[in-house]
Amino acid sequence: MLLATTVCLVLLPHLESFSFGFAAHRKINRMAVFTLPPEMVGFFKHHIEYITERSIDPDRRAHAVVGEAQRHYIDIDHFGENPFEIMPRRWEDAVEKFTEDTLQRYGILPWHVDIVMNRLTRAFMDEDVDRILYHATHLGHYISDLCTPLHTTYYYNGRTPEQRGIHALWESRLVELYADSYNFFVGRAEYIESPLDRAWELVEESHLKVDTIYMVFDSLMTHMSSDLIYAHEMRGQSTLRTYSRTFSHAMHEAMNGMVERQMRRAVKSVGDFWYTAWVNAGQPDLYKLETRAISAAHRRQLEREDRQYNRIETYQERPTPQ
Repeated sequence: MLLATTVCLVLLPHLESFSFGFAAHRKINRMAVFTLPPEMVGFFKHHIEYITERSIDPDRRAHAVVGEAQRHYIDIDHFGENPFEIMPRRWEDAVEKFTEDTLQRYGILPWHVDIVMNRLTRAFMDEDVDRILYHATHLGHYISDLCTPLHTTYYYNGRTPEQRGIHALWESRLVELYADSYNFFVGRAEYIESPLDRAWELVEESHLKVDTIYMVFDSLMTHMSSDLIYAHEMRGQSTLRTYSRTFSHAMHEAMNGMVERQMRRAVKSVGDFWYTAWVNAGQPDLYKLETRAISAAHRRQLEREDRQYNRIETYQERPTPQ
């Protein structure tokens, strides 16, 4: 029994390793719908199951498509002690200063958000239901990643071997245990003057929280006995070693609502970006699109993507710095 339980040392499923766990992404996209104005909310509510369930597709794609993984993070601390002062916001300027290979290696999240934002704006202009839903859903995912502190650091899963697993703890375990008690009513979506600048603001706000996460984690690991830190729980047919509810509760309390605040920030930001794309597209009439179903061609596209994801045999994870 000991061997059977210790062999499964993963903290949470591999597919949740790139961002907020699946449950968080679904919740954020779903609740963002309710930030939208009357002119938009009917269309988005009609398709809320698509927007909710397909929110996890970018994480699934990260393991199946070369070039996708780096769209989910930016290791901003690689660029020095004051990275936000030296990193150009515009992609062309950043490439000129650091080279595209370097940027791709350490993550391109804020720039990719801007790309998907432009795609969504164009989809609204064209009144293309398939593309509106596809890009809005994916944009919600990437914006949630902007609000995830450990997606802004090279040491996303621990600065030391003893800290391995902190990524899944913060982004999945705590959400799994406590998100049902969070307040996700964050007010009405607002227009963003510069989506790219706002993406960078979210990165910087998130990055400021990284040291706090590690400080709290290290303190608890030092002062709690090991029999209180870990537990074994059943997930499906497997027994997995995970952080105990006692340790998770202590971590959650010591961070004083950080996870809830970041999820609320994500919900509001997703609504803001969706609304801004619609305004920038000229505020097309979504009432006439409200009951239009996605096309057969788009369904086939989604089915092809699902088959591609389901064929994955070996998950390619981000390497953990040594």
